[in-house]
Amino acid sequence: MKSSRLLALALVVVAISAGLYWARTARSTDRFVSRGAEVGGRLLASYSSEPKSFNRLVSTLGADELISRLTQTTLVRVNRASGEVEPRLAREWSSSADGLTWTFKLQEGITFSDGTAFTSSDVLFTFAALYDPRVKSGMAPTLSVNGQPLEVKALDAHTVTIKFPSVFGPGITLFDTLPILPKHKLQAALDAGTFRDAWSATTAPSSVTGLGPFVLKSYSPGQSLLFERNRRFWRRDDQGRTLPYLDEIQIDIIPDMSAQVLRLESGTADLISDSIRPEDLAAFRKQEANGVVKLAEAGISIDPNVLWFNLRPGAPAANDRPWLQDEALRHAISYAVNRQTIVDTVYLGAAVPIFGPVTPGHGEWYLPDLPQTKHDPERARTLLRSIGISDRNGDGVSEDAAGKPARFSILTQKGSTQRERIAAILKEQLRIVGLTVDVVAADPGSLFARFQKGDYDSILFYAPVDSVDPARTPEFWMSAGPFHFWNPNQPRPATDWEATIDDLMRQMTTTLDRAKRRQLFEQVQRLLSAHLPVLHFAAPKVTIAMSARLRGAMPSVFDPPVLWNAEVLSLSGPHGGK
Repeated sequence: MKSSRLLALALVVVAISAGLYWARTARSTDRFVSRGAEVGGRLLASYSSEPKSFNRLVSTLGADELISRLTQTTLVRVNRASGEVEPRLAREWSSSADGLTWTFKLQEGITFSDGTAFTSSDVLFTFAALYDPRVKSGMAPTLSVNGQPLEVKALDAHTVTIKFPSVFGPGITLFDTLPILPKHKLQAALDAGTFRDAWSATTAPSSVTGLGPFVLKSYSPGQSLLFERNRRFWRRDDQGRTLPYLDEIQIDIIPDMSAQVLRLESGTADLISDSIRPEDLAAFRKQEANGVVKLAEAGISIDPNVLWFNLRPGAPAANDRPWLQDEALRHAISYAVNRQTIVDTVYLGAAVPIFGPVTPGHGEWYLPDLPQTKHDPERARTLLRSIGISDRNGDGVSEDAAGKPARFSILTQKGSTQRERIAAILKEQLRIVGLTVDVVAADPGSLFARFQKGDYDSILFYAPVDSVDPARTPEFWMSAGPFHFWNPNQPRPATDWEATIDDLMRQMTTTLDRAKRRQLFEQVQRLLSAHLPVLHFAAPKVTIAMSARLRGAMPSVFDPPVLWNAEVLSLSGPHGGK
C-alpha cells in the first residue's frame, strides 16, 4: 500500500513537472532553425551520481568529468565518433623531426566565461597545477610519460611548446583529457597550497570560470546541476552561427536507473546517464516506433564491470583470512563463474563473455586468443583445496585452514541493477563451490571512499576510460597508478610480474611502431591473465537511448556517451525553445 501511494505521488510530481516544462518551453519566440533543429531551449538529462569537486584536476569521478566537459575546454579534442584529433584551444600544431617537441598555436581573441582573456599563461598554469606534488592530481600519471612530466614553455602569448621526455606512442591525443584552467582564478590557491580545496562542490557556481560551451549556473546537492550557455564561447558552426545551440542543460541527480528510464520513456527527459539496460530494450523499441525516443548502437563496451580483491600489503581484511590475497582464490572464482549465465541473465544476450579488461571494443588491442577459464566448478574446488578451503563437515559450506567459514564480501554500487545482478549471480555460483559471499551495496561516493581507505574485501565496479589505447590508461596498468585497483599507488612494484608489466608498458608507450606496440601489449595481457588480479566476466553491447527531439548526437562507448559534444546538440519540434 505504501509503495502504491509513493508511486502515485511520484507520477503526480512527474506530470506536474512535465506540464510546467512544456508550458515554459512553449512560450519562447526567440528561435532560429539550423539543420532542421530549433536552437535554444533546455535539454533535460539525468546522472546517477553527484560531483565531489568542480575541479577536474583533483577528482576523477564521472560526474566531475561530465562537468569539466561542459564548462572547460582542452588544447585538442579526440572526436569520439571518428577518433580524429580536432583543434580546440590549439588551432594548429606541428612537431619537431624527432617527434618530441610539439608547437601549438593557440586561439586568439577569446576569453574565459568571466571575460578574462585566454593566453598561454593559462596553459602553463594548468600544467604547473597538474604536476604540483601538493595537488596530488589523479590525472598527473596520465599526462606523464614513463613517470616523467612534460616540459611546457610559452614562446609568446599565443604559442606554447610541449616537450615529451621520450617518444610517446599515443602522441598528442592525451591532451584531450586536460581542461585548461584559469590562472587568474586559481593561482592564489595553488600558491597557498589549497588548490585541492578550490572549486569544491560547495563553491558558489558563479566562481567556476571556464572556456567551455556552458557555465555552471546552479547546483542543488542531491538534486540537480543547471548549466547555461557560455555567451563568450568562441566556436561557431559551419554556417557561422555561434555555439552552443542550447540555452541550458539541466542534469538531475537520480541514482536509481529505473527512475531515469521512466523519465525518458515519459518524455520528461532527453538523456539518461548510461547506456540502456537490456531489460529496457523491448520497451524502448516500442517507444522508438512511436516516435518518443531514438536508439543508437555505439559498439561493445570498453569499460566493463570488474571484480578485484584488496591485495594491499597488510590489508585488515586479510589479517585473519590470508587466503583472500591468494592467487589461487581468484583463479578458482574465474572457473566457478559461468560467464554465459551473466551474458544471458544480466544482459539478455546483448553482451560477450570476456576474460580480461581489453574487450572487442578496443579493436586492434583486443587479444582473441587470451587464455579462457571455462566454467568448471570442480576445477574451482580443487584450487580452493590447494589453499586450505574445503567443506570439512559436509554441510555444503567451506571452511578455511583455521576452521572458519570461507566468507568474504563484495562491495558494489547501490542502484546499479546490472552490478547488483552480477553480484547476485557471483554469490550464487560461488555458493555452489562452497564460498559464502555477502553483497554490500553502497552509493558511489561511499564506495570510492572505502576503496581509497582500503576498507573492503572485494569490489565490483568499473572505471571509465577515454581512449582505447592502453598507453592512455597508465593509472590502471602501472603499479604506481591510482587505479591499479588491487594495490594502487605502489612506491615500487610489489611483485615481479607487476614490475615486468611496468617495463613492458614503458616500452610500448615509447615507440611509434604500431606492430611493436601491439606485440608488447600482448605480453602485458598474458601476464595479467596468468596472475589475475582483476576478474572480468562480460562486456555489454552499448545501446544509447535519447529523446526523439534531440539532434546532433554522436553516441559513443566513452563516458559521457552523448554530452561529449554538447555544443552541437539541439532540440527539434515545438519545444525546442526555452
